[in-house]
Amino acid sequence: MKIAVTGASGLIGSTLVPALRADGHEVVRLVRRTPRTADEDRWDPQHRRIDPTLLLDVDAVVNLAGTPIRPRPFTEGYRRDLLTSRLDSTTTISEALAAAAAVDPRRRRVLVSASAVGYYGDTGDRVVEEDAPPGEDFLARVCVQWEEATRPASDAGVRVVTVRTGLVIGRGAMLVQILGTIFRFGLGGRMGSGRQFWPWVSLADEISALQFLLTADDVSGPVNLTGPEPVRNSEFVRELARAVRRPAVLPVPAPAIRLALGEFGRSSVLAGQRAVPARLQAAGYEFRHGDLPSALREALGRR
Repeated sequence: MKIAVTGASGLIGSTLVPALRADGHEVVRLVRRTPRTADEDRWDPQHRRIDPTLLLDVDAVVNLAGTPIRPRPFTEGYRRDLLTSRLDSTTTISEALAAAAAVDPRRRRVLVSASAVGYYGDTGDRVVEEDAPPGEDFLARVCVQWEEATRPASDAGVRVVTVRTGLVIGRGAMLVQILGTIFRFGLGGRMGSGRQFWPWVSLADEISALQFLLTADDVSGPVNLTGPEPVRNSEFVRELARAVRRPAVLPVPAPAIRLALGEFGRSSVLAGQRAVPARLQAAGYEFRHGDLPSALREALGRR
C-alpha cells in the first residue's frame, strides 16, 4: 500500500512510519515545512490547502495531526489551537480524499483518523463501548467535531476509522516521562479519589492496532484504541510505583489538581472512562500487552 501520514513527527507517527515501512508499505510524510527528503510532501492544513493530485495514488491516510494536549490550563488561545488544528487537518485530508475518490472511484481507500477516549467525557464506573454517547466537557466537544470532520471522506465512499485512543504507555510518552520522574523521586501517589478509570494502551499496541485497522476492511467508524483492562487511577499509580521500585504514598488532593491544571485537571486527571476495545477485539485484534504491568515494564525498560 501507499500510505500518507500526517503528524509523523509525534510520538505515535514517528514510531508508526518505520513500522509501516518494515511491513513493505510505501510511506509519504505530509509536512507543513519545505520538504527535506524524497518521502516528504508539503501541505498547509492551517489554510486548508493541499496539492489536489497528492492523494490520487494513495491507498490510505493515517491522520495524526493536531496540537498536543498537555497538562496545562486551557487558556482561550490554547483551546482554539486544540480545536482548529484538528479540524483544519482532518477537513483538509478528508476533502482531498473525497476529491481523489471522485477522480478514481475504483481505488479502495481508507482514512484512519485520530480521536480520543475523551469523546465520552467522565463515565464513572460504567463500561464504555463505541456506541456510548459523547460527553459534554470541552475535550468531548472537540472529539465530536474532530470525528465529524471526516465526513467528506466517508460520504465519498472512503472507509473511515476514527481511533479513540487512551493514555499511551511507551518510552517517550509524555505520561510516562512526567509520572515516571515524579515517582522515581518517591513523590507519587493517587490523584484525587483515585477511583477514576484511566484507559491506557501500550505504544506497541497503538502502532500494531493502527496497522491492523489499515487492512481490516470490515471495520469502519469509531474504534476504542485502549488496553483490554482499564484500571482505576489508584491501581495505575500503584503499578507505576512498583515498576520504578518506589513507594506511592503522597496522594495529590483534587483541589490542588483543579487549581494547578484547571479544566485539564478536571477532565483528564480527576475524570476518566472505563473504555474497552470492543470493536477492535471483535475484529480479531490480539493485544501484545493485555495488562498494565507488562506495558509499564516495556515503557520503563524493566524486566
